[in-house]
Amino acid sequence: MDIDTVTTYRRARGRADLALAPGEVLLAGGTWLMSEPQPEATGFVDLTTLDWPDLEVTEAGLRIGATCTIAQLVAWAQGRAATDAAPLPPSWTATSMIPDAANALLASYKIWNTATVGGNVCRSFSAGAMVSLAAGLDGLAVVWTADGGERRLPVAELMTGNGTNSLKRGDVLRAVELPAFALRSRALLRKIALAELGRSGAVVTGRVDEDGSAVFGVTAATLVPVVLRYPALPDSATLAADIAAAPGYYTDPLGVADWRRGVSGVLAEAIRQELAA
Repeated sequence: MDIDTVTTYRRARGRADLALAPGEVLLAGGTWLMSEPQPEATGFVDLTTLDWPDLEVTEAGLRIGATCTIAQLVAWAQGRAATDAAPLPPSWTATSMIPDAANALLASYKIWNTATVGGNVCRSFSAGAMVSLAAGLDGLAVVWTADGGERRLPVAELMTGNGTNSLKRGDVLRAVELPAFALRSRALLRKIALAELGRSGAVVTGRVDEDGSAVFGVTAATLVPVVLRYPALPDSATLAADIAAAPGYYTDPLGVADWRRGVSGVLAEAIRQELAA
């Protein structure tokens, strides 16, 4: 789409270039930004020219640069050389969720090659695939604040609604960090949509960490991510009750709230049984 209100374009080279003039908006992949009119936007500030590393493997875990594309993340998780990052550590078994999460995104492979992890998180749609991944693996959002500082908070807490978040104007998502302990877990992701190639109506993740504790996440079905934590894998009745009682199930053309609540329970139980096997 032609965004005919935009008259300026700047390439960011350093943090000082991220100070926004009136009407300027940040541009990463641009797959959503270019998909519909942006009447208030008069200028783009390109984040991709900051040359942030796509993926950094450390003892603490995986640091995903906000401008890393979904295609690059998937290729790395599948052992294909798409970045300069270190190879996938064999103990990070939960990275098997990465392709599953990407496939929960209503997008072609061409979009994968342009859309960024940070852009998907910052757009903060309930069905955001990278939101599902990060919420399921205790991902942290590293935010450069407009005043020159930095804050970190769980991606699951960054969202405030379907398409809204706590980022202020001038704040920039620098990276998403997935901790090593979550990456070493046994983890699964399951999703459902009303149409075979439709947007996910519910996405549920579940994992068991090395200490035996369990974490279940519900996204797409709820306005903001729901994260449920247990000291051990819960029994069927406990999990079903907690999933049913979770807040934020909503209705839109892609599913009614009661259907989303019901299928989330079914997906969670399937994950629980597989993790228990």
